[in-house]
Amino acid sequence: MNQILHMSNLYAPTLKEDPSDADIASARLLLRAGMLRKTASGVYTFLPLGWRVLHKIEDIVREEMDAAGAQEILMPALQPAKLWHESGRWDDYGPELMRLTDRHDNEFCLGPTHEELIVDLVRNELRSYKELPVNLYQIQTKYRDEIRPRFGLLRSREFIMKDAYSFNASQESVQETYDAMGEAYKKICDRCGLEWREVEADGGQIGGSVTAEFMALAESGEAELVYCSCGYAADAEAGACLARPTLYEVDAMEKIATPGVHTIAELAAFLDIPESSTVKALSGKDAEGNLVCLFIPGDHELNELKIEGVVPGFALLTDEEMKDFGLCKGSMGPVGLPESARVIACASLQAVPQWVVGANEDGFHYVGARLGQDFSVDEWADLSAVKPGDGCPECGLPLDGARGIEVAQIFQLGDKYSRAMGATFMDEEGNEVPFFMGCYGVGISRTLAAIVEQHNDEHGIMWPPSVAPAQVCVVPLTVGDDEVQPMAEKIARDLAEIGFEVVVDDRDERAGVKFNDADLIGWPVQIVVGKRGLKENKVEVKLRRTGEKKDVSLDTLAELMGFARRSMRNNTRAGAGYGSFDAIFG
Repeated sequence: MNQILHMSNLYAPTLKEDPSDADIASARLLLRAGMLRKTASGVYTFLPLGWRVLHKIEDIVREEMDAAGAQEILMPALQPAKLWHESGRWDDYGPELMRLTDRHDNEFCLGPTHEELIVDLVRNELRSYKELPVNLYQIQTKYRDEIRPRFGLLRSREFIMKDAYSFNASQESVQETYDAMGEAYKKICDRCGLEWREVEADGGQIGGSVTAEFMALAESGEAELVYCSCGYAADAEAGACLARPTLYEVDAMEKIATPGVHTIAELAAFLDIPESSTVKALSGKDAEGNLVCLFIPGDHELNELKIEGVVPGFALLTDEEMKDFGLCKGSMGPVGLPESARVIACASLQAVPQWVVGANEDGFHYVGARLGQDFSVDEWADLSAVKPGDGCPECGLPLDGARGIEVAQIFQLGDKYSRAMGATFMDEEGNEVPFFMGCYGVGISRTLAAIVEQHNDEHGIMWPPSVAPAQVCVVPLTVGDDEVQPMAEKIARDLAEIGFEVVVDDRDERAGVKFNDADLIGWPVQIVVGKRGLKENKVEVKLRRTGEKKDVSLDTLAELMGFARRSMRNNTRAGAGYGSFDAIFG
């Protein structure tokens, strides 16, 4: 029998008003529902109800990780700097790495991730291909010194994460583990009640040539993503850009006076053409200081991650540097560039025979500049950030767009860390070779916030049953009597005996306060017990997700709830349990 919670004993201080510094729904509602309290900027305390939800998510993650063959460990959050120096990330990671020095002047960091530590752990233990593959995971607090913590748990300085690391003997083996982790993550997202998409992504500070993110769709999400009905999806920073420029053709190249025109929007308005008919120019320099001129569709933005892959060390020129190179800000184009310029254009412009571009003279632009005749391009590359309306790289149909919250990511790391840190094993031929590695992370506290972002209304949170702090709240309208409260306690015991987690709101409060708090906290099912209903041998059952209410006979309540509980149990590995209570309202 599950423990029965009582609101009179719970530390769950709810708030009537939204906190002034809570900027998104999850931050507002978790604070108002008495699940979270802010300790400092980007640092939070989980109160009992929030901690219960967090544990539910952790349990789901553990079950799926264990089922996929991973083994749980726990590593220290405090990591020696020498390991990060071995990998080369001590200096590369940036100011987000929280660094500290002990009393003996030894340098440490608070781990934002654990690649270095896990490699150090296994490099003297795993010696033969016969011991591989091994996949180790932990659930632990991580630290990142965000320059501007915001959005509650979505961008905090201290967060709870599940991180796993696999050590494999071959690329084929890494692919198998990567695929297994991807399937496990899909089940985790489903069981947490998330609407999600798996998207192509960038390796970021972790690295790796193959990676995918699992995004919970939400307007509050910081990430932009694109997707197609064919199943393709990608983070806008990582997706291939197949822009669709609008052709604007004239008989021959013509130089046009464009006084006061310095932006693409101004140029398009001046010529009365769409921005997709123009070409945007950007100038920069490579790591050696050489001039690099970039050209992308006018209605797109440069993707900084992509250009770094094409021109390592690329940096945009300042206004003064542009003058030094003889370039004209706001009127730059490919015709008449300095001979030293390396000209790179977005591959989607390759099929555009005539460009609308700057004339490299203040107040003038060209229309009809002919590719291959009036100017040339040295290299073609994917330089632009993908956006809705671009072509799908899989099927060619226009892409749709959405915003998302990254809740998980999987990586194939190759031998990036094992080679740098000298972590090797003996293969079948007797050769010492670096491990092939994979890395797999789930943001536990981020997932909690993402669930709230997707499951709320004007009254509060609507928890999926799988992660709710308790599935059922029994609300006696009077307490301290010999009829209503005893029946509420009996109902709670009966439901606990068949496997439900139950809370009884036994506070001496007005009915309206209890109802408001029940909706705010988000108990999936509310059972209201009152004197009037008991005279007819009935209680009122409310489904939080839909707001539906139904009077149910006490004689059939246990049977209906028992059916719902069996449905939840049968679907433990399938979903969030929403449909489990449908029979009550059927």
